[in-house]
Amino acid sequence: MKKVTIHDIAKELNITFSSVARALNDHPSISAATKEAVREVAKRLNYQQNKVASALRSGRSNVIGVMVPNLGATFFNSIILGIETVMNENGYTILLYQSSESSNHETKGIDTFLQSRVDGIISSIAMGTKDLQHYYEIKKNDIPLLLFDRAVDELGVPTVRIDDYRGGFLAAEHLIKNGCKRIVHISADQNVKSFKERFKGYKDALKQYNRPLEKELIFYGKPSIELGRDCIKQLHEKKIDFDGLFAFEDYTALGVMQQLKEYNIKVPDEIRVIGFANEAFGAYISPSLSTIDQQSVKMGEEAAKLFLKLNKDHHYYDNPPEQIVLEPILIERESSHI
Repeated sequence: MKKVTIHDIAKELNITFSSVARALNDHPSISAATKEAVREVAKRLNYQQNKVASALRSGRSNVIGVMVPNLGATFFNSIILGIETVMNENGYTILLYQSSESSNHETKGIDTFLQSRVDGIISSIAMGTKDLQHYYEIKKNDIPLLLFDRAVDELGVPTVRIDDYRGGFLAAEHLIKNGCKRIVHISADQNVKSFKERFKGYKDALKQYNRPLEKELIFYGKPSIELGRDCIKQLHEKKIDFDGLFAFEDYTALGVMQQLKEYNIKVPDEIRVIGFANEAFGAYISPSLSTIDQQSVKMGEEAAKLFLKLNKDHHYYDNPPEQIVLEPILIERESSHI
């Protein structure tokens, strides 16, 4: 079967090729009536638009690149849902890439976005990224860039994130209010601003409630179930007493709870535990996991809305970068209550 082209639609309507092309690309110079007629004929003839050719002609692809560190986390999947919902409603599709917390993978993903002629990039920076050159290249080429969750102030781009400091404070305060005297904190690379802010919130909560900051109760590592298990093993082997634990994310908290169970240490009777991120599994394990909700779907929606607002006038970097900071929400479950 012969493939239907723009010329076939033009012939059917007795209008020029360029008029059909403009109508299909929603050009303002074409009347609403002509656009509607073109769409009806295109649908009847089963015309399939060549999006690559259209992007080359118009300079727009209506595709947004979205970079996430980890597709295995409910948190990032929920953000993608929020971004995609808003973008689809506004005529955009998304091209998704996972960095797997690797700077090399992230760089490859950015190259893929640029080769695909995306109209902009919405990204959360990988933990392994120290050199931001590939992000500066995006700005240098005047391609709109917005960061979510993990903000990097020196890039000078719009960001949407949670108040991680407040979240860290709430988590530690919650354990203190539930009777904890010695609270372990498991954190990660302090070059990642969100983790650094959670740690700072933890420290300030201890200070406010006259609890000492003890180095032997602080651990660092890559977010994982194994990290949580290893920290409990170290505390157990060194016979370090503690009665509360705040993990910087939920998978690490899950590892903590698994290892405590192996040692027949009861949660929350002996140790109270809280995580961060409100991953889906937390409500269904036993005991259920207390956590800090990051409003992930809303974060995605707000990121998309801010991107569209700033991109509307085609002067994306002309003004100081806007920041949206969402409030964290304490989710109290069985793991932290006596």
